[in-house]
Amino acid sequence: MAKILFKSNLAPSVYEFLVDTPLIAHKCQPGQFVMIRTDEDSERIPLTIADFDREKGTITLIVQAVGNTTKHLCETFEEGDDILDVVGPLGHPSEMGKFGTVVCVGGGIGVAPVYPIARAYHELGNKVISIVGARNKDLIIWRDKMEAISDELIITTDDGSEGHKGFVTDPLREMLEKGEKVDLVLAIGPVIMMKNVAATTKPFGTKTTVSLNTIMVDGTGMCGGCRVTVGNETKFACVDGPEFDGHLVDFANLMQRQLMYKDQESIEYSCGGHCKCVEE
Repeated sequence: MAKILFKSNLAPSVYEFLVDTPLIAHKCQPGQFVMIRTDEDSERIPLTIADFDREKGTITLIVQAVGNTTKHLCETFEEGDDILDVVGPLGHPSEMGKFGTVVCVGGGIGVAPVYPIARAYHELGNKVISIVGARNKDLIIWRDKMEAISDELIITTDDGSEGHKGFVTDPLREMLEKGEKVDLVLAIGPVIMMKNVAATTKPFGTKTTVSLNTIMVDGTGMCGGCRVTVGNETKFACVDGPEFDGHLVDFANLMQRQLMYKDQESIEYSCGGHCKCVEE
């Protein structure tokens, strides 16, 4: 079991959990994730490690209440409660190095998994330009943390309530069209956002990495549920990723696969996750 040491409401339906996991905190690297099971009746879900403290033996998880399990975790679990299973670290760490200028793009709660990667790039001496996007200003999370590890922080909101009105691709496109030297772009967020970021950088030949939070069952490569097509090859996001070359990902296939269990999810959500409707 893993004890919740701290819980905070960051934005509507978005919560931060500080979890006591000494073994995971000792080994994890930026870009990796964990699989959790809240209790005996819970499904397994992947959550990216948003931060870690090796000395204190803790990891930070950012959770958005969008499905039955995440809603159960966010609305039911409090400080002092134990999460039944936290397994990790899983997946390959992010590729690290001194690349030059790195643009880190986080959409919605994708800002959380971007943070430890951007921090590591900054510590290695890269120039880090961070673009943080959300539908409105109330949904922007970890602004201060991102500002602290960025040479430049750009905020975009769909409604213009904060920063630039528009999408994260707008300032990114402006940089590239102006001829600014960008050596690497990292994008994490909704699939459609990552698709658009990759489409924006491709004509300029700018190396682009995306982190895919696909449907997962076990997180260890056995179920095949997280398979994605990358460069016409089948990959498993849990063991081959979660990061891939954004210009090679078949986003159309990925978005189609993400909808596979929508009907079952709807039934499970409406029943509270403790009935046999889905199995029947």
